[in-house]
Amino acid sequence: MSTSIQKVEALDVNNFVRIHWEDGSKSLYPAVWLRDNCQCPDCFLHSAKARKLLLEDLDVNIGVKEVTLTDRQKVYITWPDKHTSEFGAEWLKKRCFSEQAREEMQKELFLPECKYWGSDLQLPNMSFEEVLHSDESAYKWLSTLKKVGIVLLTGAATGQGELVKLGKRIGFLRLTFYGPTWQVEDKMDANNVAYTSGKLSFHTDYPVLQHPPGIQFLHCIKQAATGGESEVVDGFHVSNKLKEQNPQAFQILSSTLVDFTDVGVDYCDFTMQSKQRIIDVDYRGQVVRINYNNATRDTVFDISAEKVQPFYAALKEFVDLLNSPEHKFTYKMKPGDIVTFDNWRLLHGRRSYQSGTEISRHLEGAYADWDVVMSRLRLLRKIVQNGI
Repeated sequence: MSTSIQKVEALDVNNFVRIHWEDGSKSLYPAVWLRDNCQCPDCFLHSAKARKLLLEDLDVNIGVKEVTLTDRQKVYITWPDKHTSEFGAEWLKKRCFSEQAREEMQKELFLPECKYWGSDLQLPNMSFEEVLHSDESAYKWLSTLKKVGIVLLTGAATGQGELVKLGKRIGFLRLTFYGPTWQVEDKMDANNVAYTSGKLSFHTDYPVLQHPPGIQFLHCIKQAATGGESEVVDGFHVSNKLKEQNPQAFQILSSTLVDFTDVGVDYCDFTMQSKQRIIDVDYRGQVVRINYNNATRDTVFDISAEKVQPFYAALKEFVDLLNSPEHKFTYKMKPGDIVTFDNWRLLHGRRSYQSGTEISRHLEGAYADWDVVMSRLRLLRKIVQNGI
């Protein structure tokens, strides 16, 4: 895209500034938006990259008194109160209000590309040590995690504490009622079904929280000789299949608030309660999060009696799709493996294993939030792309 400006003009009708670019395209900028985003030291704190101008001081009906162009790269605006603003061509081009420009900017900011998969998943595999010490490897790890939803890291030590290193690599881990990290092993009087040797059906972790953790890390320290295989399924892919196959079931699961509960003692004592839709969609109707854990789905169900059976029918159809051979992927972790996956997108499970007098299977787990991961991903992208 050319970022040289051919001409700039103020339009009195509806208070716009129009820019004619050298590539022949045109961009329209509302005067109120330009005034609100003045980059001068009085209006913008550059050290914090934050706006200083107060909205209560903004005239929402403001017009432009004068607009000039310098060197085809700088637009100068004089406002009715004689305040002046300066905008660079590249800054303006990136913030063009055209549909195409807005779409490109959103892709750059949020990296929404999603690669769906089923049983044909080629599990992405990377070196744990390289991720810790190479920015290029860490960038590849996080960008793959965002696109595919899962990455296996290999070669970690077989003791506790490796996930803390991974947390520091991205920023920090998320503390929950189960601690900064937690140990998945067969325990007496288990306070979580994961701390048993039985089969775990497909679920997402922590739908009982209003804002469930976005990323989960599981580090294999010891693996059972038989059983204990891990299973994952792409919840976004299956949700889209359900929407095609049974739109009514999809509508029920994406609109019904389901009660979840978790009560116990671990890092501290807790009594958690939440309401979640099994399938969360955004304003476009696109699936953005799965919230489902059958173990913590409450006996309390805050809907009318007539709606209960249709809900169960819809949920059963969704679960049957999750468990279909064409959708689920099975693998077995080895000591030193760390699986990292999108807890908003993937549902995961575990096959049962034989327990004995000694601990036969031990995983250490931890969580991180997508905000922390995306922050590190954007920073790493800048480093890798700019060769810093």
